[in-house]
Amino acid sequence: MPIWPGSVPDAQPAAGPEDMKPVEDSLVAGKPWVEIENVSQPTMTIYSPKGRNTGAAVVVFPGGGYKILAIDLEGTEVADWLTSKGITCVLLKYRVPFSGPYMDERRGRVYPKAPMALEDAQRTVGLVRFHAPEWHIDPHKIGVLGFSAGGHLVAGMSTQFEHRLYPAVDAADKESCRPDFAVALYPGHLWVNEDRKPSPEGDKKLELRPDIHVTRQTPPTFLLQAENDYVDGINQSLVYYIALKNADVPVEMHLYAQGGHAFGLRPAKFPITRWPELVETWLRTIGMISE
Repeated sequence: MPIWPGSVPDAQPAAGPEDMKPVEDSLVAGKPWVEIENVSQPTMTIYSPKGRNTGAAVVVFPGGGYKILAIDLEGTEVADWLTSKGITCVLLKYRVPFSGPYMDERRGRVYPKAPMALEDAQRTVGLVRFHAPEWHIDPHKIGVLGFSAGGHLVAGMSTQFEHRLYPAVDAADKESCRPDFAVALYPGHLWVNEDRKPSPEGDKKLELRPDIHVTRQTPPTFLLQAENDYVDGINQSLVYYIALKNADVPVEMHLYAQGGHAFGLRPAKFPITRWPELVETWLRTIGMISE
């Protein structure tokens, strides 16, 4: 269903029509994956639990560098897992490209004039909370989960929920868009030092980007990353973890030696790909799902 009933806020002209295509030159667990590009009309798809309903819901943000969306690898396959555990999945097809921080070969890291992806995310969480009774969701058990750029979007939702970034549209925008829990998997755009030129005193400095303002109201968070992730290194998770701990926010972090980047949840030889079991255990420990 479309998340905006009328015109989309801060709409930008699309480079072309929305397109979905398989990616076969960078297999994940030996299989191709599907990308979507040129999303100008964001939508959300609701996947209801199979069998028992825990009442919990997760809004999922696929990754793709704010340029494309890995819609199956980090989207529909996540829905299959969540619904099998009695959790409602809301898959957000947010606007791309250039709807959040992205890397440009010539200019480096670029921030768009309007954070369109974060606008879409705020709107979606508000909609889920507004429709919670009819969708059989507990309004106090709505979380967010994202990969890579989607992990950055998770941090944005976890720290920018007090005010909408767009003019209110309807009653759904009066609902809180604060997630009750957050899962960021190999997140990016969090470590300020990645844009700096190497220097003897600044290379290893762990500092969170100034646009991410962690407070005590930031929701409980789960972080996961591989040490050999050469797209978004472990310092991305480390700086966020430190900020969360300093703000007394409950946080759990898992770092693995191997796994690389953008592995989704497809089973592979590396232990990191068994992360869904860790998330399930964590959700039980924070009271979002029961045994």
